[in-house]
Amino acid sequence: FLINSVSSLTVKGISLIKQSMLLMAGSMLPLYSILFLSLVAFSKAKDDPLERSIEVHNKSGETVQLDWIDPRTDEMVLQDTISYGSVSFRNSFVTHVFQVTEKPSKKNGYCGKNGKSCRSGIFRVSPNQDQVVFVEPGIKVIFEDSKIVAQKKASELLAQCQNRTMEAVASPSATPQSAIKDFGKCVEESIAAKMEEVDEEISFQSTVRKDMARLLEDYTCFDYELNTTKPKRTTTWTQRGVVRDVDILLDRPASKVHVVKNFISDDECKSFEETAEPMLGPGKVSDGKGGSMVHWSKKGLTTQVEVPWEKERQGDPIARLSRRVYDYVNHVLDLDIDEHGQEQPYFVRYVGRGEDDEQPDRHFPHCDSKCDGKEFMRGSRIATMIMYCTIPEKGGATNFVNAGGIHVVPEKGTAAFFSYVDPETEIVDNRLTLHSGCPVFEGVKSIVVQNLRWGVTKETPWDAYDTLGNLIKKEE
Repeated sequence: FLINSVSSLTVKGISLIKQSMLLMAGSMLPLYSILFLSLVAFSKAKDDPLERSIEVHNKSGETVQLDWIDPRTDEMVLQDTISYGSVSFRNSFVTHVFQVTEKPSKKNGYCGKNGKSCRSGIFRVSPNQDQVVFVEPGIKVIFEDSKIVAQKKASELLAQCQNRTMEAVASPSATPQSAIKDFGKCVEESIAAKMEEVDEEISFQSTVRKDMARLLEDYTCFDYELNTTKPKRTTTWTQRGVVRDVDILLDRPASKVHVVKNFISDDECKSFEETAEPMLGPGKVSDGKGGSMVHWSKKGLTTQVEVPWEKERQGDPIARLSRRVYDYVNHVLDLDIDEHGQEQPYFVRYVGRGEDDEQPDRHFPHCDSKCDGKEFMRGSRIATMIMYCTIPEKGGATNFVNAGGIHVVPEKGTAAFFSYVDPETEIVDNRLTLHSGCPVFEGVKSIVVQNLRWGVTKETPWDAYDTLGNLIKKEE
């Protein structure tokens, strides 16, 4: 604590403060760090690792000129002229340097009242977020970003708690231990208040995102000319000597979306369809209570198809395709997931009955497992592979509306892979892989779907868990 600010306290009070300082000496810096890092974490991250947006507020009382300094030539490149009271919004990149310069008077060509040289200030784009520059009187440049603001807020919170604790130690019954306890309680309350404030903002942004996603869902599903989203990059995957092209549409630790070309063959599709045909029935969804039910949100015919793993060596098409699925999932996630205890793949058929159909076959937006950004529950689903066999004339695309409107148009033989858990942190995706099967209006859409789980075994298979991820049957 600041000893020179407690002159009005009693000798006992000052002694208590000194004892408290000794006890807290080893914890004050970590405590400040916790506050600081917590506040930094509240700032918003960007997808581009280098691009940053900047606001330049002119509060100087003068008109100023904003120039970018070219690092190769040191040449000034004009970006904007900012009048007093105005704000300039710029997009730039980390390490770029800018100069703010006072503009000469239009009347006499001089800067300032006494004809002095034009004043200037420099700032550099930092790696942090929320960058704001204030040009104060005298062309004093004040730079702030998420890290600087967090440092200020952490210092303010600590100062408030220090003042509160110094008042408490003035009490005759105060002890060093009670002072530390009071200080800790103050910090805890301050962080909780800040987190509540940020949670409200996150909740608001989430609501806006969901509203926009619903609008985007309607737009993309009914635009039959819309192509599959342009990939961020294209790579290849080799399995048993066969090279396949892979388009990467989304690539985050807990949320990935890939499109794999030529993944399922005609004979594999035929084998699945012939096996499934006698068993097709209405599809089911989770009932939110651990069970499943037939529901209007999933309209189409479906059934599970048992994989004859004992025929894999003889080249059985169903077993061959299923092995390919596991090989690809392990290639991407590196988890060594095998077929033991897994769900059987599904064969699903959606039939179009014309654009006037008020209840077309479709699957409304949903997640294939929990997608709340929380800790993964072992035994739950971790990834999905959708393989397209029959392509409809109109409709049937797969949409990921929360992931920037990612849109996958069915292509015969192609597969859409998506995962929704970060294998390193075991934190699940936060609704970026929420997806839908758009309405089918004309033609037939037939797909094979494999949901893959992490943590199941032959002894504790997938159906030992309910649809909420809770273990209901213990290993025998």
